[in-house]
Amino acid sequence: MLQYITIAQAKIADGTEFVLAQRGDEWVVRVQGQVLMSNRMHDSEEALAEQAIDRVEEANAVLVGGLGLGYTLRAVLDRVDEDAVVTVAELVPELVEWNRQYLGQLNDHPIRDRRANVVVGDVFDLLKRSPRTFDVILLDVDNGPAALAQAKNQRLYADAGVRLCHTALKQDGVLAIWSSGPNARFERRMQMCGFEVEVLTTPAREGSRARHTIFMGRRRASTQVDTGRRRAR
Repeated sequence: MLQYITIAQAKIADGTEFVLAQRGDEWVVRVQGQVLMSNRMHDSEEALAEQAIDRVEEANAVLVGGLGLGYTLRAVLDRVDEDAVVTVAELVPELVEWNRQYLGQLNDHPIRDRRANVVVGDVFDLLKRSPRTFDVILLDVDNGPAALAQAKNQRLYADAGVRLCHTALKQDGVLAIWSSGPNARFERRMQMCGFEVEVLTTPAREGSRARHTIFMGRRRASTQVDTGRRRAR
C-alpha cells in the first residue's frame, strides 16, 4: 500500500505546523497532524461558491477567505464575469506557494487567473479595511465555527468577526461559511448580527455519506442589526 510522502512543511508564527503530503494522486494538507483538506473531498467547497453566487444578482467583487487547495476559488472563477475581481485572503504564505508549485494542476491553476487577487494575510484584518466592498464573502477558514484547528480563528466566528462580514458586504450581499457540521449557536449569532440565514447540508463528495454544512446569510440593512452588548457565546 502506498504511503504518504511529505512534500513540504511550514510553521506559522504561533507554532502551528502545516504539512503538504502526497500519496499517489492524492494530496492532503495536515495541520498539527490532522487532515484539514484533501483533493479527494472538495465537493462541499465548490458548493460553497455555487450556492452563494446563485443568490446574488451580480458577483463583481468576491472575497474568498482561505485558499486551501484552490477548489473554492476555481468554482468562483467559473461563475463570475471576465471583469470581476476575486480577492483571496490566505494567512499561510507557504500554502500560496504550494498552490503555485504543486497543487495548481488539480484545478487549472486558479491563482494564475487575472481576476484572482491573492492577499497573504489574515482575512479578519482584510475585512476591517473593506467596508461595503463585496457582493459575496466566502469563508472556508479552519473547520468552521466550532471544530477549530487554530484557536486564533475563533475571532472570525465570534460576534466581532460576523459583524465585520456584515459591514464588508454591499446591500443584499451574501456571506457563506463552510463548516464541518451544524451549529445552532452560530446560526443564531449570524441572525443577531444582521443576516437572514439559511443552513444548507451538502455531501462532502459525490456518493459519500459524509455531510458538511454551509451557513448562508443575506445582509440585512444595518439599522436592523442588533448592536446591543451581549455575552460572548
